[in-house]
Amino acid sequence: MENAPFPIDRPVILFDAECVLCSANARFILERDHAAVFRLASMQGEVGQRLYRRHGMDPADPATMLVIEGERMRRDSDAVLSIYERLGYPWKLLTVLRIVPAALRDPVYRLVARNRYRLFGRRTSCWVAPATYRDRIL
Repeated sequence: MENAPFPIDRPVILFDAECVLCSANARFILERDHAAVFRLASMQGEVGQRLYRRHGMDPADPATMLVIEGERMRRDSDAVLSIYERLGYPWKLLTVLRIVPAALRDPVYRLVARNRYRLFGRRTSCWVAPATYRDRIL
């Protein structure tokens, strides 16, 4: 990213820090990403908003989680599976779901994403990572 105040040397996960499910997933990833493969950025934060826009999406209407690695962007179920693939065993086993075509996986992902606040709740303030993980948050 041009003039980025941070290096994009690792995959970045863009997530909704107001969503209870999304925040729980972010914490889950941080706790299991022992190799510190991923950085995380909230869609509500400045960095997240810039990355969201850079990939042609409206940060005010976050309909999906994104994983950005260099110039490559993954979204929906492909983003989820790419994360779990890199967390190693046993999480890598979830990539068996790739045998299901994205045309079938993504509508399920989008249904949950559209209804995430109603199903799981919405935080009144954005989730903040524990101090031990702050160096991995953009």
